[in-house]
Amino acid sequence: MRSIILPVIAAVLVAGACASAPTAPAAAPATPATGDSDVISTPSSAPEEPAAAQTEATAQLNLPTVTPSPTPPSPAGAEPALPVLAPDQVEIALEAAYEGFELPVFLAEPADGSGRLFVVEKTGTIRVIVDGQIQAEPFLDIGDKITTRGNEQGLLGLAFVPDFAETGHFFVNYTDVSGTTTVERYTVAADNPNRANVSSAFTILTVAQPAPNHNAGMLDFGPDGYLYVPFGDGGAANDRFGNGQNPSTLLGKILRLDVTSDPTQPYLIPADNPFVDASWNGQDVRDEVWAIGLRNPWRTSFDRATGDFWVADVGQNQIEEVNVVPARAAGGLNFGWPIMEGSSCFRAGCDATGLYGPVVDYTHEGGNCSVTGGYVYRGRAFPQWNGIYFYGDYCSGRIWVLAPDSAGGWTNALVEDTDLTLSSFGQDQQGELYALDYRSGVVYHLTLAP
Repeated sequence: MRSIILPVIAAVLVAGACASAPTAPAAAPATPATGDSDVISTPSSAPEEPAAAQTEATAQLNLPTVTPSPTPPSPAGAEPALPVLAPDQVEIALEAAYEGFELPVFLAEPADGSGRLFVVEKTGTIRVIVDGQIQAEPFLDIGDKITTRGNEQGLLGLAFVPDFAETGHFFVNYTDVSGTTTVERYTVAADNPNRANVSSAFTILTVAQPAPNHNAGMLDFGPDGYLYVPFGDGGAANDRFGNGQNPSTLLGKILRLDVTSDPTQPYLIPADNPFVDASWNGQDVRDEVWAIGLRNPWRTSFDRATGDFWVADVGQNQIEEVNVVPARAAGGLNFGWPIMEGSSCFRAGCDATGLYGPVVDYTHEGGNCSVTGGYVYRGRAFPQWNGIYFYGDYCSGRIWVLAPDSAGGWTNALVEDTDLTLSSFGQDQQGELYALDYRSGVVYHLTLAP
């Protein structure tokens, strides 16, 4: 067994101790968000507790603060092309594209050339859109297997394997009736490409959740072909269960799994996972772990052009954050929770040396409460948006854009103040972007302002 020293990527490291500040205001409701079946526990309904002492607010009303971060990430040997527009020049409009969904939480496309869109409803169904028409029959209905008892429980994530056109395999992330997070593989029906074979369910992973919140729920295939599975810290408040910095649990982590090399096995451990056969601070680290120190990474995405990994982590009572990991990074990063909340100390006098800090964070002023991560635009309809990252807030409905600038840092701007309950963004095969309104059930297409 080897000991681990977490890697240092200087561009976005937080260094040194942080000062204390007043206790944060009470939290707004969390996003409908959301690990290892060592013990299956029944979720508790423990309420959120007041936040511990924090530093001063790091952002002004409506506008997240860009944390100092020199060189923007890029693949090894490549320089990122700067966007044509500065973020503060971006003007968008939201056009209602599809409606009638029940608590939509995600939109995905299978990259199979069909142009279809798949909308995940938290209640347990996946609807398919073919040639612009929502099909009457669901693609998948597992409503009898899930619970939506908690606001952050239900059917939460969907990912298609890179070779979906050949294998018909896809993966879902849901909370089962006992409150356990379950990742399953399904196969498309042999006689209908718009229906899944429900009996093909194959369990990949189950992880007991000690509380009904912070379940995360995202599933992402990286450019390396591996499945990335983010997990929250197990819920309640103040990392009550001590999972964020506990290397022996899957909670509060991002996992990296090989789910395609051997379809007869739930998953294999990639040989280059950063904690394979490793110990950290005298504790064994789970081989599945790729990164630690997460609170509730509800939505993540990979940049289609660069491979950079964007991780939006929901904060507690004061600060929301967006992180970006360069494609060249080998993993093993510590995102800091509960030592840090965003770029600020969560508790007074923290030592943040060696932690991986966000490129942007913002406070809960003005109705903000829960960051909803989005995508870097790589579509063709609006080339002036190329390379710009879109994200928003679940409670306030605000949408911001973030991009590298010519000074080697990041520029951020508020581009739309909506009344949406912004549960997720989505991306179609052409790279065009969508925003999902959780409460109204409408899917909006992001387009140019008139």
